Amino acid sequence: MPDMTIEIGGRSFTVACQDGEEGYLSAAAELLNREAKVLTASGTRLTQDRMLLMAGLMLADKSISAEEELRALDRRLAQQTQLLDEMQAHPKPDPEIREAVPQAALDRIDALAARAEEVAAKARGLAETG
Repeated sequence: MPDMTIEIGGRSFTVACQDGEEGYLSAAAELLNREAKVLTASGTRLTQDRMLLMAGLMLADKSISAEEELRALDRRLAQQTQLLDEMQAHPKPDPEIREAVPQAALDRIDALAARAEEVAAKARGLAETG
């Protein structure tokens, strides 16, 4: 079990950790040290115990806020997942074929086409006889 020296608020501490946990301990110590620096920068003189307590409480406050936000995000994700599941459970509707042209217009076009065929037939007849 290796011993490590960490610095919190300008004070050194020697702590033991499990093999392979050195990086985690260094990261945790850095978080605590940032909070301790905020306290020492405020100009308030604190005992070592009080400084560590306050820095720990500040981190705990941030942790609680992060946990609340995570729970809210988990709830939102659950709602979205449920909505997605509901949407996937419903069969897709058959695509509707919609007439882009009103029936009256189609009827008029058919009549005009018939009339055009009549005119074409007359023209052919005139061309053959003439």
